[in-house]
Amino acid sequence: MRRDEFSVDEEKEIEAFLSGMSFGFLGTVGEDGRPRVTPLNFVYDQGIFYFHGSRIGEKMNHLKASPMVSFSVADEYALIPSYFTDPNLACPATTYFKSVTVSGRAEIVTDVREKAAVFTLLMHKLQPEGGYDPIDADHPVYAPRLRNVAVVKIVPERLTAKFKFGQNLEEGERRQILCGLEARNRERDLETAELVRSSVPERPRKKNESPCQSMENIE
Repeated sequence: MRRDEFSVDEEKEIEAFLSGMSFGFLGTVGEDGRPRVTPLNFVYDQGIFYFHGSRIGEKMNHLKASPMVSFSVADEYALIPSYFTDPNLACPATTYFKSVTVSGRAEIVTDVREKAAVFTLLMHKLQPEGGYDPIDADHPVYAPRLRNVAVVKIVPERLTAKFKFGQNLEEGERRQILCGLEARNRERDLETAELVRSSVPERPRKKNESPCQSMENIE
């Protein structure tokens, strides 16, 4: 697989992001040239994306027509209103997010043991508390179901990632964003603020000092 250039730390961050997500969007093209985007659950394991579904239907017809696909995963962390950094203009309004897109070849999984391993990973993600019999290819109830369900893996040939958390901002603007997130304190705002801080090193703050207080030191 050929990737865009990432540092080791970025590679680890991408792996962690994909391993933590369970929902993505599959892009396919049919025989008539019409594109389709299908939202679906997936698992990511050792550089491979897996998803499952019915063995018949438009999605599978597209894959038979062309195995070349795209797959995107995204997570929106916070909306950043324009007034965090500008009292008048709408232009600074944005959103902070992580996204990964791959393009590659879709392959039908036929080995029932590989299918069982995929569903085990999926259940660990969707039902981590357990409450079900382990998925085994030799299980008398699971075995026929594994044979009849379609499992597809995407072998990526290209991967691109964008993690946007204000890396392009000047220090003063970035601290205004941090101040706004801390003051608003909605769901994921504090998590987003930590990602903003980690994306670009900033002046260390004193213990219990907020971004707003530390802004007073910026001339």
